[in-house]
Amino acid sequence: MGHILAIESSCDETAAAVVGYGGGLRVKSNIIASQIDAHKIYGGVVPEIASRKHIECITQVTEQALAQGGVGFGEIDAVAVTYAPGLVGALLVGVNYAKSLAFALKKPLIPVHHIEGHICANYIASPGLRPPFVCLVASGGHATIALAEDDTEYRVLAKTRDDAPGEAFDKIARALGLGYPGGPAVQEAAKNGRGDAFQFPRVQFDGSLDFSFSGVKTSVINTLHNYKQKGEEVPVHDIAASFQSAVVQVLAERLIACAKKARVKRVALAGGVASNTMLRTLAEQRAKEEGLEFYCPPPVLCTDNAVMIAARAFYDLRRGKYGKNDLNAVAALSLGEREAQASHRETTLCKP
Repeated sequence: MGHILAIESSCDETAAAVVGYGGGLRVKSNIIASQIDAHKIYGGVVPEIASRKHIECITQVTEQALAQGGVGFGEIDAVAVTYAPGLVGALLVGVNYAKSLAFALKKPLIPVHHIEGHICANYIASPGLRPPFVCLVASGGHATIALAEDDTEYRVLAKTRDDAPGEAFDKIARALGLGYPGGPAVQEAAKNGRGDAFQFPRVQFDGSLDFSFSGVKTSVINTLHNYKQKGEEVPVHDIAASFQSAVVQVLAERLIACAKKARVKRVALAGGVASNTMLRTLAEQRAKEEGLEFYCPPPVLCTDNAVMIAARAFYDLRRGKYGKNDLNAVAALSLGEREAQASHRETTLCKP
């Protein structure tokens, strides 16, 4: 069995994993160092702090991943790393560390697009899943519905035109005084509220399945202001539940609509917001109603992790598609775009 060492540092989690391949993908280790406590007092991720935290722990996280996986550096066949998109300072920490490892070990360096990694987490959770399928990737920085045409080709069917859903959850949680991170906080508060208490907007564009979450966010904030201006008690739980329902219903319905438009029979979820229980339940229910197969990774593979990066890297390793030694981090790169330095077919590094 061969082994891929993967590194992920696109935002506020420093992650490393060892995934074995040969007769299927096998997770041998999955180490994640969270920075939630460091950013909680600010109500969101502070890029400079995130970068410094990555520098502090990336070596330790990588060593723990190797130890837990029971492999040494000499048993690694390739080094995979997230190079885009994300916070550029955070990405640079992982990219430069991975480049150094690959060069020292004389092994292939495989750059991975973060969103493609999220999609490929489904291959770990559901080994029988094969393209074509439609996947919703929803997180703090992304909201995309993509058609996986094969293992390495993706076509965007819908995307957010403004805020990502995870970002909206964070901002509403802050406005409601629920704390950070916003997704779990809003979900917990919503348990004691009514999802139909407020009719927050669900934006629909003519001739497009794209989303917009700025309107629902603004509507919630205006509702809060009205209560406060009147000196009335804010129904926090009802607002949280109604906001969550508005966002989740749009995501689930657009996923199903995209699948029907693409004429595929399989749908999947990915990304941090895919950890939301209501989204998982509603998307699965709607898929079953339409006769579609439904797939979703466990929550630990929905939030940022390095296992998903290794899963995506496997398909480039199998094809001999490697990165160059001068690979750089790219802060903004849409799914499906091709960065020349990342899709380069030649390398001075040794092939497996």
